[in-house]
Amino acid sequence: YLYTKDLTRGLRVSEKLDFGMIGLNRGLVSDPAAPFGGTKQSGLGREGAQEGMKEFLETQYVSVSW
Repeated sequence: YLYTKDLTRGLRVSEKLDFGMIGLNRGLVSDPAAPFGGTKQSGLGREGAQEGMKEFLETQYVSVSW
């Protein structure tokens, strides 16, 4: 989870982090249409949405409430 008053800063910080899912000013990250999965030891692949077909790409998901 990442909380900030400055959206630009929050997006800039999220680009520098290594993650599968992150909530930016939002406590609830999951969404049925969003790809779900981790990075490194946190999980393999993606489940949900069309991302399930893109096994060989690393996807990052930023959930923003502004």
